[in-house]
Amino acid sequence: MAEGIAVSVHDTAPVWRGDTAGDALRRSVDLARAVESLGYRRYWVAEHHNTPALATSSPAVLAGSILAATSTIRVGSGAVLLPSHSPYVVAEQFGVLAGLYPGRVDLGLGRAPGGSGEAAARLGDPRRLDFGDALLELNEYFAGGSGGVRAIPEPDTPPEIWLVGSSASSAANAGRLGLPYVYAHAIVGGGAPEALEAYRQAFRPSAALAEPHACVAVIAVAADSDERAHRLAASFVYGQILMRTVDPATVLPTEEETAAHVFTPAEERFLREKIDPQFVGSAERIAPRLGDLLRRTRADELFVLTQVPDHQARIRSYELIAKIVSSL
Repeated sequence: MAEGIAVSVHDTAPVWRGDTAGDALRRSVDLARAVESLGYRRYWVAEHHNTPALATSSPAVLAGSILAATSTIRVGSGAVLLPSHSPYVVAEQFGVLAGLYPGRVDLGLGRAPGGSGEAAARLGDPRRLDFGDALLELNEYFAGGSGGVRAIPEPDTPPEIWLVGSSASSAANAGRLGLPYVYAHAIVGGGAPEALEAYRQAFRPSAALAEPHACVAVIAVAADSDERAHRLAASFVYGQILMRTVDPATVLPTEEETAAHVFTPAEERFLREKIDPQFVGSAERIAPRLGDLLRRTRADELFVLTQVPDHQARIRSYELIAKIVSSL
């Protein structure tokens, strides 16, 4: 069933208590080396602003460091939030990456602001193009220029452009444009089968893609026991609770800090709401559910986001998930 399904990484560079953002970014580079050796196809970094708990404010810069530290894995953004940026600047940034690392650069694009309204207002193009117009202009730069302006460098092999979203409408739009699409199950669980079917139904071949390429992105934490996996996963969710109720500028709590916290009934419900739709547990627990998702979505590729405070446990999680997917 899952023969030929690629597995890839989605990363937010989480910052844990006692560490710096620099520590988080260096761990991302180290993780990329590790998953490359495990056979992962891509390593994508997210975009977030004004969020001290997540160090991925500049996907192009972090992607450059990861490309320099690896040799075969494709690297890119998951996603550059195009409404917050000038298409010209994005074309220049990713043109530099594609010029340095031909055939290894992906440019995943999304619509969300990626942070507070105040932060979003300080980013981007003063023209405030809508997503469709910004995407059209971006493509024009990679095809030789827009309005008499060229984005330099103009790489011989431009980055692959992808769309990332969490709705059937975003999926259908990607299909009509003939672009590969990633459904963010990590954001909106449950809608992946319908969204990817809408994508396939709307797909029209393009110069970029002859056949649809449908992907799903999940949160997953795999460990050698269910108890260990849930303990690891709880730290990020507890961090979300702290950001919503105590301090929006906090970094993420350690595993020990989370274990010592007595969750209120409301917090327990929030914990379950965040963890239960995703894939957390031992390999034996995760494999049937992951296999079911891949069957129902008919996904060509699985993106995995693992946010845990123990770096070696994070690498182990990706190792176990690679084995799960290869065995399905």
